Amino acid sequence: HVKKNLKILLDAEKKRREPGEHILFSGPPGLGKTSLAHVVAREMNTNIRVTSGPAIERVGDLASILTNLMPNDILFIDEIHRMNKLIEEVLYPAMESRTLDIIVGKGPSARTIQLELPPFMLIAATTRPGLLSGPLRSRFGASFRLDFYENEDIQKIIQRSASLLNVRLEPAAVGRISKASRFTPRVANRLLKRARDYADVHPDDDSTSETVITDRVAASALGLLEIDDQGLDPMDRKILEIVIT
Repeated sequence: HVKKNLKILLDAEKKRREPGEHILFSGPPGLGKTSLAHVVAREMNTNIRVTSGPAIERVGDLASILTNLMPNDILFIDEIHRMNKLIEEVLYPAMESRTLDIIVGKGPSARTIQLELPPFMLIAATTRPGLLSGPLRSRFGASFRLDFYENEDIQKIIQRSASLLNVRLEPAAVGRISKASRFTPRVANRLLKRARDYADVHPDDDSTSETVITDRVAASALGLLEIDDQGLDPMDRKILEIVIT
């Protein structure tokens, strides 16, 4: 549903040949918020500038980023909920009217300069949408929440990643890794790489140079990582045990 809504939004903006609406992606980590921002940039055939909320420490940092944008560029701010509230105030007019208000000087001689900004699209990502202020959230024209993936989609991602890594995966190994992935692509790719490491060091078949991840290899790799079939690690199991007992 996120892809369908995004496609309509972007197709309409390309047809009108105007800068896109500001977009907010929210959801748990590892689901593809950053990847989607890059996909939007590719679809709009424009440049993307990447930063994060904690990296913008001063108003001057944000002013420098905004004034260096080219027309129709995309600015991507990851973890926007960690942005300083004073900096957030400067972002409001930039998003709404594409102007930047800068105070020059101090005391009675201080004055405000208003700079015109080129048309740009802001894409923000957050894992904690509840920490965003109401005024900031209301300035996004489109807001999409990414949820955990279905098991069959995780399996497709694992198979695609295996082809990029030049690894052959047995169907049973795909199922085992997907079940332990917490329905999260980032976790699935991390477990796949660890299974590949194990297959390179302890292959089931020494006679071939091809890396093959069998069900035994996948199970052994997950066992070494102390990750069970549900994707729980030792700390997860301790927390559950404390809750139970």
